[in-house]
Amino acid sequence: MATFLYDLGRLAFRRRHFVALIWVALLTIAGIGAVSAPAAGSSSFSIPGTEAQKAFDLLEQRFPGASADGATGRMVFKAPAGEKMTDAANRATVAKTVKQLGDGSEVVSVTDPFTTQAVSKDGTVAYTSVRYDAPGMELKDATGDALEKAADDARDTGLTVDIGGDVLQAEPEAGAIGEAVGLAIAAIVLVMTLGSLVAAGLPLLTAIIGVGIGVSTIAVLAKALDLGDTTSTLAGMIGLAVGIDYALFIVSRYRAELAEGRDREEAVGRATGTAGSAVVFAGLTVVIALAGLSVVGVPMLTKMGLAAAGTVVIAVLIALTMIPALLGYAGRKIRPAGEKRGKSVEKAAPSRKPKPNLGTRWASFVIRRPAAVLLLGVLGLGAVALPVSQLQLGLPDDGSQPTSTTQRRAYDLLSEGFGPGFNGPLMIVVDAKNSDDPKAAAGTVTDGIKGLKDVVTVTPPAFNKAGDTATITVVPGSKPSSAQTEDLVHSIRGQSAEVRSDTGADVLVTGTTAMNVDFSQKLSDALIPYLALVVGLAFLLLIVVFRSILVPLKAALGFLLSVLAALGAVVAVFQWGWLGGLLGVAETGPIMSMMPIFMVGVVFGLAMDYEVFLVTRMREAYVHGESPSQAIVTGFKHSARVVVAAAVIMMSVFGGFISSGESMIKMIGFGLAVAVLFDAFIVRMAIVPAVLALLGRRAWWLPKWLDRALPNVDVEGEGLRTQDQKDADPDEDRELVRV
Repeated sequence: MATFLYDLGRLAFRRRHFVALIWVALLTIAGIGAVSAPAAGSSSFSIPGTEAQKAFDLLEQRFPGASADGATGRMVFKAPAGEKMTDAANRATVAKTVKQLGDGSEVVSVTDPFTTQAVSKDGTVAYTSVRYDAPGMELKDATGDALEKAADDARDTGLTVDIGGDVLQAEPEAGAIGEAVGLAIAAIVLVMTLGSLVAAGLPLLTAIIGVGIGVSTIAVLAKALDLGDTTSTLAGMIGLAVGIDYALFIVSRYRAELAEGRDREEAVGRATGTAGSAVVFAGLTVVIALAGLSVVGVPMLTKMGLAAAGTVVIAVLIALTMIPALLGYAGRKIRPAGEKRGKSVEKAAPSRKPKPNLGTRWASFVIRRPAAVLLLGVLGLGAVALPVSQLQLGLPDDGSQPTSTTQRRAYDLLSEGFGPGFNGPLMIVVDAKNSDDPKAAAGTVTDGIKGLKDVVTVTPPAFNKAGDTATITVVPGSKPSSAQTEDLVHSIRGQSAEVRSDTGADVLVTGTTAMNVDFSQKLSDALIPYLALVVGLAFLLLIVVFRSILVPLKAALGFLLSVLAALGAVVAVFQWGWLGGLLGVAETGPIMSMMPIFMVGVVFGLAMDYEVFLVTRMREAYVHGESPSQAIVTGFKHSARVVVAAAVIMMSVFGGFISSGESMIKMIGFGLAVAVLFDAFIVRMAIVPAVLALLGRRAWWLPKWLDRALPNVDVEGEGLRTQDQKDADPDEDRELVRV
């Protein structure tokens, strides 16, 4: 591996014009394709194999032409103070608005609130429901414009009017300022780490090019593959972070090779062969973790994982090829490590012993007190992880939107007028095809639901034309994301077996709330198999890299500490509300259902990045003859500063997304930033050296039979060291032959 990448780095250095042209051409092609591609909307949501999805599919079959997958909108009206919606003038405004909405070309139906009893008991709030013949992301722009114009016209009469449902996509507050601040911090860290603006600019430039290619490609494929805006945002977030880090490691190693006296082409080859090998395996762990999301069986999550994995692959390829090419362009503008402007450390103080750097001093401290450091690190992360025991999962709805959005205001108006459960009605599907008396079966279901706790309203059954399937709408007493509403879903489903035995009919529960419950359950069920798959594959990969059993095991256990602590912080902020005002959390509530499994995938990949970059340098020193303790110090001496810089950069990039108005992006940005903080500074910088110090030589133990069976990937650059020895003594081979 090291020898191949060494040759690749030197080739890219020599053919820098060709390499740069290829990447610029790819960026241009992808950019042109993205500009001309149709805009992406929100990805369609389906959960194969769940009861809610089966009920939804059944509705499509039994109610043809009803556009079960079509978008819905709710226009909510509130009368001015002292008035009621039933007043003549307000009633006339609503009637005019209903007629105006019904003229839309994609509208299937519009309800009149005064004939459907959609007026609150106090008469101050009313709503009309609009159904469309296509999903929200496929509606024409003119359709949304017409809906908003109708609302504006009604507002002109003095009514308060807001729009909910999925017909209008929420427009989150811009988070560009936070992202720009994150990039600015990353740039400052790069300058401090690499010593010059030119050296710092290379990782930023290559990361932006890689993300540009990745995100543009996603935009090109968005319509065909049903990729939503969130997919490209997450791919860009992860691609930018790893792209900067991977380039940083190679540029830093290049400066170290220059400091050892090698010419620039040789230094590029060495940096690509050693740090580049670590980049390849670190990237593989991230790709495994992201692509492994496919095992969950949720199409949306699969697409997000594969898109982000593709962006990581691009980041690795750019780091291995474009960075060596740009280093060729930079020439002497990038100085060796430790050299100031025109003056090297050796020239400045030839007789003075260099002062140990901070990484060396910290590693020496940990080696002297490994048990205390290990205990403190584990207990600290364990304390932060405690809130995970109170974790509640759900999916964001209009109630989690910022109060500045019309969707959130409509949600609050409906809660005010009709109760919190009105925003999340349950749809009960009664499949009475095998029943002798479908109407009696539907009546039995209705009566059974009325007797359940937390039920406010149960509508009469509505049958299809064939008369063998009915739908019943149930309005809970609690808000959609509450534990009480989830309990109600399970209670209704708990009656299905009894109904089937008594009437022959099947009872299915669907609707947005039921879909959220099923989604959360599916992700919870998939978490352990996903962990086993991803951690198992990465464990095998790390055995090959480190040629050890205990080092990969320690890496996996450290990751579990990091992700649990990060999830604990997420629960404290987004569920309990701690520091919520400081971070701009508009509404506390359940944690997004995909958050745990998504964090497991991403954080595991990033955690293994730091593990590979830090421990491979220790392994390299140990293989080259240093004692286990000295190898730890050497690894920190050469890698600690760069790993810390990489972690700060990742935290800055992820932290920039906390300013996003989209609750899901905000939560993911915070979770990943905190996870990097815990993993890099506590696990990798404290727990890892403490464990290795306690294990000593046992840390690098590997059964001889397994050592013989494993392929030699040469991450440490042993092949390059052997080549050095041959170059130093070219007559050695001939002397051996004479003997």
